[in-house]
Amino acid sequence: MLVAERHEKIVRLVNDRGSIRVSELSDICQVTEETIRRDLDRLEEAGRLLRSHGGAVSIAEHQPEIPYIEREITMMEEKKRIARKAVSNIEPNDRIILDASTTAWYMASIIPDIPLTVLTNSIKVAMELSTKEKVEVISTGGKLAPRSLSFLGPSAERSLDQYHVDKVFLSCKGIHLERGISESNEMQALVKKKMIGISDKVYLLADTSKFGVQAFTYFAELKQINEIITDDEIDALQVRQLQEKGVAVTVAP
Repeated sequence: MLVAERHEKIVRLVNDRGSIRVSELSDICQVTEETIRRDLDRLEEAGRLLRSHGGAVSIAEHQPEIPYIEREITMMEEKKRIARKAVSNIEPNDRIILDASTTAWYMASIIPDIPLTVLTNSIKVAMELSTKEKVEVISTGGKLAPRSLSFLGPSAERSLDQYHVDKVFLSCKGIHLERGISESNEMQALVKKKMIGISDKVYLLADTSKFGVQAFTYFAELKQINEIITDDEIDALQVRQLQEKGVAVTVAP
């Protein structure tokens, strides 16, 4: 494959997925990770994508949501480890929120059948919890977004106003030290902002591809996040910078 062809393929993959890891591009393009890093540097200089820690993200002004079926397999092992760590923070009789992220769905699949109240805007999460007799599930309702299998819009936001919970577990598209937490979709961002507002403690579930990324719509400041749970690819400098801003960082082994 010629260099120019490889560059076009990389840009197409980044735009299709919204973000992608260096290791994935190396496997797909059959070149070394060092070659991919050089490619990404050149493509960023050309204004065709944005570099992030461990990969690249699309610079499309408004990225469409990645279909749920594709998000299920992207960074799957990292998300499962993050989910397992997140579940360890749940205690009997907690009132919690799980958002419509795939990591929250992985959480739902391994939450034990203990007395819990779970508020969610995710069809997948609600279905996963439906077999657990002691878990009370409350759905927000709202407009169904088929790509994310989530309920969004004013009705979903108004329904959240009725509740107060102990903990919220949610994900995002980007974590930026200066610009905060962001999403690719404004409707998702508004629901997540509301979720944070009704929760005592906020857990952000984010694999390392999300760090250094500014997605389309901001929805929270770093100081609103109590704890970030991430994978073991995060480097010590990022952990220290987040801790300096008052955010606890937990690495899922």
